[in-house]
Amino acid sequence: MIAPAPFKVAAIQTVSTPNVEENLVTAGTLVEQAAAEGAKLVALPEYFCIMGMRDGDKVAAKEKDGAGPIQDFLAATAARHDVWLVGGSVPLDCGDPHKVRNSCLVYDAAGKRVARYDKIHLFGLELGSERFNESNTIEPGDKPLAVDSPFGRIALSVCYDVRFPELYRALAPVDLILVPSAFTATTGRAHWETLLRARAIENLAWVIAPAQGGRHANGRETHGHTMLVDPWGEIVGERASGPGVVVAEIDPAFQARVRAGLPALSHRTL
Repeated sequence: MIAPAPFKVAAIQTVSTPNVEENLVTAGTLVEQAAAEGAKLVALPEYFCIMGMRDGDKVAAKEKDGAGPIQDFLAATAARHDVWLVGGSVPLDCGDPHKVRNSCLVYDAAGKRVARYDKIHLFGLELGSERFNESNTIEPGDKPLAVDSPFGRIALSVCYDVRFPELYRALAPVDLILVPSAFTATTGRAHWETLLRARAIENLAWVIAPAQGGRHANGRETHGHTMLVDPWGEIVGERASGPGVVVAEIDPAFQARVRAGLPALSHRTL
């Protein structure tokens, strides 16, 4: 059997603002750059469309499922550049007027939405002066999801999900793992790289992790370090901070060799 040909992917890093229109312009420019560099699968980070001054701002910006300027932007941008496009997270209506679903949306190269994953694990942190509780404004999803694509089987997740390896095990085997994120600077420095490399190694899969990276208008600092990791756990692309694009070539034949030489997925007993 002949392995699929190598292809390029791009992970985009942003420093999103409270202004949705401004963020969509920025995202559009970066997707265009990624496509110009040959990427066929492009992923935007969590909250690429809004990083509000307060948690409730994303609730005010929420859209009905399937309709709204953020979703229209994603569909049109994917079709314009002939790329599969991942909207790292979009605030979608959940029926509760005080909450949203934090939804990762995937569009094919024709601009058709092919997947929606709602973030399952909601971030909570009490560490020194830092306090986060996503459950105040987000309703959790309850269904792990992988989508079949021309690039292989893709596991969808969002940010804090990366701390829960059983999510990916429930979907195994997968070829690529998406982790659009907005890690805090504190937890990112401590755990970001370790978590991403661990998920790549244990699943013998590529990890694509677009991130927020910088100081935001609300004063929050996000860790950045948008990263692409290969199935052996090696970092093949990274951007420390600021808006930009990380592009790398993915070779399915390399993954096949790694899995043949270390068939850990077939050795699972649980």
